[in-house]
Amino acid sequence: MIGKLTGRLDYRATDHILIDVRGVGYIVYCSDRTMAGLPGVGEVVALYTDMVVREDLMQLYGFPSLAEKEWHRLLCSVQGVGAKVSLAILGALGPDGVSRAIALGDWASVKSAKGVGPKTAQRIVLDLKDKAPGVMAMGGTVAQAMEGAVEVIEAPEPTRPARRQPAAATGAAAATAGALSALANLGYGPSDAAGAVAQAAAEAPEAGEAALIKAALKLLAPKS
Repeated sequence: MIGKLTGRLDYRATDHILIDVRGVGYIVYCSDRTMAGLPGVGEVVALYTDMVVREDLMQLYGFPSLAEKEWHRLLCSVQGVGAKVSLAILGALGPDGVSRAIALGDWASVKSAKGVGPKTAQRIVLDLKDKAPGVMAMGGTVAQAMEGAVEVIEAPEPTRPARRQPAAATGAAAATAGALSALANLGYGPSDAAGAVAQAAAEAPEAGEAALIKAALKLLAPKS
C-alpha cells in the first residue's frame, strides 16, 4: 500500500497529476481544490495517498493532509459513495468544511457537491456524525506531520535554495483540535463538543483556541 509520495510534479491534467519519484512515475487523482493548490510543473510536491485496488482498476488518490485523507476513507465507507463522489465533496467543502457540515448535521452543504443527491447527503451525515470528532482532532497533529514533508529529491544548486511547500494544516485546524481536547477534559461528549466547536468556528473563522473554547462553552451551556 502506498501511503505517501514525495517527488517532482511531471505533468498535470484536469483531475490527475503525474509525480516523478526517483524515476518512477505515479498517476495520482486529486480533488479540484487540491489541484488548485499544487505547485507548478517541475516543482516538488508531497501528497498523502490512498490506493483503490479492484480486479479491473488500480488508482491512487492524493491529499495534502492526513485529515483530508481520513475523510476520503470515511466518505468512501458510506453506501453509495465512491472515490469520485468523495473527491467532489472534498473539492467543494475542503476537510474543515466536511468536518463542520457533518458535526452540525448540515446535509445541505454536503449536497452542494456535484453528483451528491439529498438522500446520499443525509446518509453521509447520519453515518459519519460520530466520526467527526476524531477527524477534527487530527488538526493538531497534521501540522507536525507535514512539517518538512517536502524533501529535496535532488541536491539543490548552491545558488538556488530548495523550495518548500507550505504546511497543509492551518492554525485554525490546530485551534479546533485544542478546543476539542479542552472540552473533552471538561467532560463533554465528543459529538456535543464537535458540534459546538464546529458552530463556533463557522461563526468566527479566525478565532484562536481560547476564543473557540469560550464560544463553544456558551453554546453548550444549559438554556435557562
